[in-house]
Amino acid sequence: MSKNLTKDNLLKSTTIVGLMTFLSRISGLIRDIIYARLFGALPLMDAFLVAFRVPNSFRRFFAEGAFSRAFIPVLSDYEENEDEEGIKELIDRTAGTLGTILFFITLLGVIFSPFLILIFAPGFSQIDTNNGRYELSVEMLRFTFPYLFFISLTALCGAVLNTKKHFWATAFNPVILNIVLILSAVLLAPNFDNPGLALAIGVFVAGILQLLFLLPFLKSFNRVPIPKWGWKDSGVKRVIKLMIPSLIGGSASQINLLINTLIASFLAAGSVSWIYYSDRLLEFPVGVFGVALSTVVLPFLSKENALNNQKRFKETLRWGLNLALLVSIPSAAGLFFLSEPLISTIFLGGSFSQYDLSMTDISLKGYSIGIIGLCMVLVLSPSFYAREDSKTPLRFGLITLLVNIIFSIILVTYFMSINSDFPHLGLALAFSIASLTNAALLFFHLIREKLIDLNKDWFFHILRIMLATIGMIAFLLVFNPDSSLWISSMLFERIKALAFLISISITIYITILFLLGFRFKDIRIETES
Repeated sequence: MSKNLTKDNLLKSTTIVGLMTFLSRISGLIRDIIYARLFGALPLMDAFLVAFRVPNSFRRFFAEGAFSRAFIPVLSDYEENEDEEGIKELIDRTAGTLGTILFFITLLGVIFSPFLILIFAPGFSQIDTNNGRYELSVEMLRFTFPYLFFISLTALCGAVLNTKKHFWATAFNPVILNIVLILSAVLLAPNFDNPGLALAIGVFVAGILQLLFLLPFLKSFNRVPIPKWGWKDSGVKRVIKLMIPSLIGGSASQINLLINTLIASFLAAGSVSWIYYSDRLLEFPVGVFGVALSTVVLPFLSKENALNNQKRFKETLRWGLNLALLVSIPSAAGLFFLSEPLISTIFLGGSFSQYDLSMTDISLKGYSIGIIGLCMVLVLSPSFYAREDSKTPLRFGLITLLVNIIFSIILVTYFMSINSDFPHLGLALAFSIASLTNAALLFFHLIREKLIDLNKDWFFHILRIMLATIGMIAFLLVFNPDSSLWISSMLFERIKALAFLISISITIYITILFLLGFRFKDIRIETES
């Protein structure tokens, strides 16, 4: 079958996904602003964040994580080598098997909600520091946990669409969640004795709507699943075989965030919320760009692997890595030096106090360096899953988890021993160290496998990025106003000043890149479609 050569297909697809993801992150940011203004870092907010983080984290490393990484390579192989009937049979049996297992997991999750809270936030059970958080989180988890069932089936639908190179609908889908949660906070919460329960019900409703949203797009490709049990189906077995190790291997960062939440539950009330707000700002560049890049790269790599085209595989991987570093390094620097302006502009006001600002600021500074590792992992890990190798990321993921746990304990203990006001900084720093460790392990393994070539062009690419970033940092050090001005200024003034700093920083970064010889052709790639 003849194939048309299309320039910049990868870059175009990444841009589309990035734009849709940007809408998702903006709506998510609006949601978090409303949360901060209405609930701040109150015990109610701590409880809801745990009740939502449990199914949401499972969603990220089970459904959108392990399942997508396992299912897309197998489906890509079927799309290239099987007839229409075989492809449809794989989708139907995967949907039926996944749906049945998830139904029973969801049922158990609802029944054993009290025990799940004890596992994921054991500090909530301590009477002297509880502030009602345990009871609140248990009540909310019974409504939020079914979200895992609906969003996992949504992930199946999204994986099918991504394989067909139809990315935008899947990337836009989280906007629905954010809109429903905003409406729940503004319209429903004031009418509930427990406002957090309104948010939990919103999560449940959003899960149903997100699944329904994708079905018309599947119908246009004749890919709407008709669920069938297929535990013994050869294709389903391949998916399960790849899924099991990738549950940890490709989701180390999400597990690390859960560990951070667990440890934070033992710290001062508000610690869970401070970590959440800083994590949300961290996720903005990672989610908009890193996730978009990962979403696009995996199907393309899977296709090249199915066609046994190693040359194109290496080119695609190199392109993704170069682009990830181009964005993640300045993003890390920007978040570090603009953490206080960002937090004060976005969250300060209402129930979110100046004290919450300072606590979230120090946490975000600790998290910021981790952006580089997170973005690299999102590009590097698909190169393993595309070749149906989930054992190597598993091994590295376990090492990463161990690193995070060890450094979390060491750093939190250290900050508490010196009577620091911010022991949660230790959690943020441990997360960043673990993320960089995971990226380094994957990177050097791919070098050994000769899938990444460290030539002079690559080193010069890194040097340009570093010099441009240093120039941007110099500007921020000179022109970033004193912290007192960010706190005392009116919201409009903060927005204007922040927009000025960000726009000039980006301009300086790009200008230095071009002066050092960077051209847009350096991030272009030709792909077959």
